[in-house]
Amino acid sequence: MKQKRIRLFSIVLLLALSGLSGRLMQLQLFQTESYSKHKINLLEESVAQRTQALVIDEGRGEFLDRNGEPLTYTEKNVLVLFPFLKQLDWPVDKVAEILHVPQETIRTKVEEAKGPIVFGGKEPLRLSEEQMKEINSLEIQGVFALTKKYKSDEVPASQLIGVTGENTDVFHERYPDKVKGANQKIGVSGLQESFDEWLVAEEEAKLIYHVDARGGPLFGVDVKYLAPANPFYPLNVKTTIDRRMQEALEEVADTYNIQKGGLLLLDIEKSEILASVSRPAMKSRDPFSGGAGNLMLKALIPGSVFKTVVAAAAMDEGLVDERRLFPCDEDIRGEAAEKPHGNINIKTSIAVSCNRTFADLAKELTEKDDHLLDEYAEKVGLIGDIAWKGNVFHYESFPQLQVSEGRIFASDGDRAEPKLVAQTGIGQQEVRVTPLGIANMMATIARGGEKFQVSAVSSVQYQNGTNMFSFPRQKVEGETITPFTAMKLQQYLRGVVNSPEGTAPYLQNAAYTIAGKTGTAQTGNYRGERVKANELYNKWFAGYFPFEDPKYALVAVNMDVTIGEGGIYPIFKDSVDAVYRLDHE
Repeated sequence: MKQKRIRLFSIVLLLALSGLSGRLMQLQLFQTESYSKHKINLLEESVAQRTQALVIDEGRGEFLDRNGEPLTYTEKNVLVLFPFLKQLDWPVDKVAEILHVPQETIRTKVEEAKGPIVFGGKEPLRLSEEQMKEINSLEIQGVFALTKKYKSDEVPASQLIGVTGENTDVFHERYPDKVKGANQKIGVSGLQESFDEWLVAEEEAKLIYHVDARGGPLFGVDVKYLAPANPFYPLNVKTTIDRRMQEALEEVADTYNIQKGGLLLLDIEKSEILASVSRPAMKSRDPFSGGAGNLMLKALIPGSVFKTVVAAAAMDEGLVDERRLFPCDEDIRGEAAEKPHGNINIKTSIAVSCNRTFADLAKELTEKDDHLLDEYAEKVGLIGDIAWKGNVFHYESFPQLQVSEGRIFASDGDRAEPKLVAQTGIGQQEVRVTPLGIANMMATIARGGEKFQVSAVSSVQYQNGTNMFSFPRQKVEGETITPFTAMKLQQYLRGVVNSPEGTAPYLQNAAYTIAGKTGTAQTGNYRGERVKANELYNKWFAGYFPFEDPKYALVAVNMDVTIGEGGIYPIFKDSVDAVYRLDHE
């Protein structure tokens, strides 16, 4: 009986030891870098418990403007001090003399330090190259003058670039074969999300030293510099953004206090985004509290800007020429128009933005083929695959931008209702298109009907500036409007600005000659009491310039404003003038 108990106890003990051994093997051999469902890196965590470190560069790739200048970070020459200095007798007087600050200020910062610090804190004292050389030549252990990378508080084109966040579960779901620390950042919106796979950090660059349980140096005062071993990584994304133009248009948006809306500027020849301004502005410290969404890529009510599509379709389909007259003393219901214009042709109808003309043409087009308006919206580059999409490495159809899908009708049933078709013809009812699409439409017309996908990124680059992959200009597949129709539209859009009856004579004084189209879209919303004076509109102007030799397409929209506020013409003119000044500096 006794032997039986001893044998049983031995078996239990053996099983317990086997389980403990298995657990130790799991922790120390098999899952050291990917423990549990949370993929915890035990090696990194153990090191973190016995070290203090100052991160110099978190290792994630960055975004550059079209000239290769950083958009998302700045580099500062700073002084780094380690807390073990308080235990040493070191030449603080020499450092203070180089920095031109009192010795006591430096001593106080070191005494207060619980870990390695940047002298000056959130507003670090910036060192000159000469000061850096002098400090480092002193060779004081625990005192370093170095260049540290800082995230920019204000990122140009912030909604286009997007934001990052920390989510270990999402990281491992996205990249199951990669083992990273718990604080690994991933892109959650904009280009940060689209290009996340190329931007994820390989390794941080940091200064590190080992500490005991009380925070004192464990192996003396030896500080190590750890940095990625591969000089080509992390990769950077070179955007098409022109930083100067971006900042100039952001200033215009703020000058006119655009609360909701924005501006989008395209390079017509290259079909690239030069500037993208979306308001409300994104808060850098709390981006998702409001303003994180990019309205330039969202489908909005365009109003009369859509008449450009109706005119293109009607001319291409042979329904109208300049001899045909429309009764523009009447509105789309056949009642007296609020602004009567008499019997006028298509050219003048675009200039004065006559609703009756385009309501009638929309009905005729739909009777001929109830999908013609959709087809011509694609032919002019307003809807469809307008943003860059193509084969990139293992992606068969990689999209640079996440653009809302535009629409002309909400349902097929609407196409059979003449009243709804009439409203559609003037850009109301269920028409929803993006500012990007509208700018692309203007660029397409300016090019004589040629359609190209719009890009926001020109290349992915190695750290040394050489290209890993370039994004070539790509034509949009499918039919286009005829060159003759494009030429006529160019003349008509110019008439909006320079003809006596045009809706935008204010723009005649712009630094560049402009062709374009006005839009005032009813939103169905009110500010307060539901009376006419409180009705809210989206105010648009979209066009291209200079008219004689088109270089830029620009769209401006001021959303949810009353009829008496938020004038769009000064916004558009000041934007054009800003581009002109930058072109001629």
